[in-house]
Amino acid sequence: MPLTLGIIGSGMIGSAVARLAVAAGLEVVLSNTRGPETLTDLVADLGGRARATTPAETARAGDLVVAAIPLKACEQLPADALAGKTVLDTANYYPERDGHLAELDAGELTSSALMQHHLAGSQVVKAFNTITPHQLFSLARPAGAPDRSALPIAGDDAEAKAAATRLLDVLGYDVVDIGRLADSWRSEPNTPVYIQPYLGEVPKMNVAAFLRWTLQTPGIAVPAAQVRELVETAVRLPAGEARLPSDD
Repeated sequence: MPLTLGIIGSGMIGSAVARLAVAAGLEVVLSNTRGPETLTDLVADLGGRARATTPAETARAGDLVVAAIPLKACEQLPADALAGKTVLDTANYYPERDGHLAELDAGELTSSALMQHHLAGSQVVKAFNTITPHQLFSLARPAGAPDRSALPIAGDDAEAKAAATRLLDVLGYDVVDIGRLADSWRSEPNTPVYIQPYLGEVPKMNVAAFLRWTLQTPGIAVPAAQVRELVETAVRLPAGEARLPSDD
């Protein structure tokens, strides 16, 4: 199990992963594009196991690295510093936020395969992309708990997926391996395993109201068998039609 988890991107998902990692006894190195001084409050809240630095330094320090950034920012990741590392990609493709990308709209690549192209020297694993930040934290359970949830992962490197599986286990989740990065569309927006199972019925509202609403619901446990079933029933829809959750 890695002793140090690097997290590039310290928004809602990155912060939730950091809190789980610190609670599990891991050392955490955080970064964002605005500089380590902007993370002072978060680091103070996380405690002595956390520190802030630059993305390149985070990449070098992490035994595993979580890229918790929007897809449109993937080219800003420090590819050289991440060479040889397992990188957990949390991003989803939303054209209204990321801009339309022809190879994704046409289904020629998945978003994680696109990130793997940028990080050619790394081993990318798709993870943490099907669950909202508050539920990622609130649904975490110890191994063997009857209400433990599972999260899907995908990747092209078996050792990298094994490392990601060990990390998720320590953070409180079982894992369902859904295949290669080319198969990761099965957990992308517009698929059955994406967000809704972990939340239940979602009221119609805009994105800001939706995120506030998620803070008031503890979430619903989704065991591994249910995740497998949901993934198997997925039908690939045009990625260019993906919308942010509850963006009405």
